[in-house]
Amino acid sequence: MIDYATLLRDHVTLKCRSIDRIFLQAYVPKLQSVGMVCRFLCWQRKFKIPSSAAFGKIGDAYVKAIHKYAEEHQIPVLYFDKKGKKKGKKKKKDDKEKIARPYIEAAARAGKEGVVLIGIAQEKASAWRSRPRKGHEKKPHPHMDWWREMTYVNHFYFYLWDSEWGGAFWKTNAYAPFPIWLWLNGHEWAKRQLEKAGIGYEALDNGFRSCEDPVALQKICDRLGPGAVKSFFWRWITRLPCPFTEADFQAGYIYDLSFRQFEVSDTCVFDRPQAGRMWFEGVIRDHPDVGRPAQVALIFKRRITRSTPGTFRTRVLTEGVDPTLCCYYKASRIKQYFKEGRALRTETVICDTNDFEIGRRVCAENWHALRAVGESANRRLCDAEAADAQPAPDVATFDRVTRPSKDDGLYAAGLRFGDPRVMAVLAAPVSFCHVIVGFTNHQLVERVGALLQGSRSYTCRQATYDLRRLKRKGLIAKIPHSHRYQLTSLGRRVAVLFTKAFGRVLAPGLIALDFRLPEDVAARSELATAWSRLERAIDEFMERQMIAA
Repeated sequence: MIDYATLLRDHVTLKCRSIDRIFLQAYVPKLQSVGMVCRFLCWQRKFKIPSSAAFGKIGDAYVKAIHKYAEEHQIPVLYFDKKGKKKGKKKKKDDKEKIARPYIEAAARAGKEGVVLIGIAQEKASAWRSRPRKGHEKKPHPHMDWWREMTYVNHFYFYLWDSEWGGAFWKTNAYAPFPIWLWLNGHEWAKRQLEKAGIGYEALDNGFRSCEDPVALQKICDRLGPGAVKSFFWRWITRLPCPFTEADFQAGYIYDLSFRQFEVSDTCVFDRPQAGRMWFEGVIRDHPDVGRPAQVALIFKRRITRSTPGTFRTRVLTEGVDPTLCCYYKASRIKQYFKEGRALRTETVICDTNDFEIGRRVCAENWHALRAVGESANRRLCDAEAADAQPAPDVATFDRVTRPSKDDGLYAAGLRFGDPRVMAVLAAPVSFCHVIVGFTNHQLVERVGALLQGSRSYTCRQATYDLRRLKRKGLIAKIPHSHRYQLTSLGRRVAVLFTKAFGRVLAPGLIALDFRLPEDVAARSELATAWSRLERAIDEFMERQMIAA
């Protein structure tokens, strides 16, 4: 059977690395504190009393402007999630994207740029609230206490078709500080650029199945930067209704953009669906036992300590017949799935830039830093999977590992295949979470102790001895200026080979050959039946030879 590293090397017709979905929030920096809010209402908008009621008047005018805009441009307005709730059943929310898709596709066919649908949905948002300070309730000019509060308010979804970005949506509400959320797609942007350049392509849902010029496609994807995003925002803020006037903008009440979600994807299109399914079958089969996914902190090149918050786990989901591999790190995740039965999609989804000590503000520095994190995570995951696909070292190396050896005159005991302690020591560091930050003596003790549970204890002194012989045989290396160790390339190959061979061949094989198994159970095993025939054949042969003698 072809291993899955070979499938990626020999059976892929197109590779494309690109920014995928981008979710941004636009905010007004000058409305983020109480003093700035009061200054805006009193000095800029000339309200006598700075209160949330004053913001209410601005919001009401904004809502009227939105409905007037829809009427003038003949844009349909839909209310989401307005269906009646059936007794005893939880109300099911509308799939907004599914509802809006026909409108966007119709605009794309017509080549008509503009808003195609306005949706209204009640959702939670943070809004400024105020009330008269205690003792000032009846005064003509009371002092106000201000605070931010989460409340359910109407949000307006402007679904639109843009000549540069294709389908997108613009979401806002009429409550201060008047935030805006943008959803864009880097693959759709790349498609528009290919069309302008006259380069033919075949689309994959949210991606590419084929392209006449793959090199030009990759160059276009690499070209996408924050400038294109900001251009989109300022192009549309002048077209859509806005709670701020031209005088407000001139006074410095200008929106800035921040990252809420940033996706980086790698797509490998297989030459036929069977190759892709073979790849997933191999990966899913290997990594629930070799990768120890319940302990994964994955491959984001971040140091993880006991105080690091968040959940680190892996899930394998199957919806229909196509599995999805999802690995989580804090608020971010990386996932792999089989797209439309043709392509392997690996996506890094960054939901909190602070997880990687990167700022939220949309600028070139933060954009390139986030892209580097995503591309590195995708590459490291695929490299680790490929390394696990072909683990077998040469015979000389295998002999040096399993027999006693000397390294610069220092003795190193052999690692005997099948020895419970050796198998546990080699299985422990294979976990993906150790690919980046390595492992310590203490972590090795915990993991090996768990693997040897019920049979024997494992101490720090034993771990020190095992680490020494692993290092002398070239299977691990000490990370400079730390107390951590990391598997070498050879070490990972040896560890994966030992773990696979023992866990999938030797252990189940010996169980099947156990002479204490009942005959009816042994008869159901092809291996046990064949072994019994071999034993009988050997016994008959020996008996004949002895009689002949």
